[in-house]
Amino acid sequence: MAIASFQDYWTRQGEWVEEPNRRRGGESGVQRLYDEDSLLYVKRQVGHIYRSPLHPFGRPTVLRERDALAGVASLNVRVPTLRFCEAQRDQQSGWQALLVTESLAGFEEYEQWIAEGGREHTGEWVHERFLQDLAQNLARMHRGRWQHGCLYIKHVFIRVQAEGPELKVEAALLDFEKCRRVFSAQRAAAHDLRQLRRHSSFSDADWAKLLYFYEAAFGSVVKGLE
Repeated sequence: MAIASFQDYWTRQGEWVEEPNRRRGGESGVQRLYDEDSLLYVKRQVGHIYRSPLHPFGRPTVLRERDALAGVASLNVRVPTLRFCEAQRDQQSGWQALLVTESLAGFEEYEQWIAEGGREHTGEWVHERFLQDLAQNLARMHRGRWQHGCLYIKHVFIRVQAEGPELKVEAALLDFEKCRRVFSAQRAAAHDLRQLRRHSSFSDADWAKLLYFYEAAFGSVVKGLE
């Protein structure tokens, strides 16, 4: 039987893929679990909160991430499927919170794919198609005024798989803990693209291609990136 309750997820333990670290007044880490035939990632938090004008006394960060995942997924942005999310108050430790997502089957970190020779093995047209798909996903997210907030290249994934006689190339995004809606699409775009530029190994030529595809999908030039 598939796991369904907070207590079931909370009591099960798996392999740590992100060891618990202290921040935001609490602890947060990620474990890998198997549920029947599914590989899941469980973000497990204790006292890990953020504050905002709407939540001046603090709110578990997984609830913001849950809202962001649902919001960007509704815009056809490729992200992990949300399986479960809940937060409870414990008398001793305060907030306990869980966010459970399904693995991105067949995807791997873009930088790992590059290091393993994926670009050389598949050809430049595959890499160009990846840049286009990444740009289109980002543009859809930003047109909806969602700002990722932590758009590092380590949060960008790629999948290349056979589909009949052709190769299908897809990009996906992870880690929406800092994602939030902002006042304008331009603001979301400028913030995230500047951040990705700083925290990626894209060459000038690759960045120019990504920006070309992005602005075609976004529908206008992003101010400050010309």
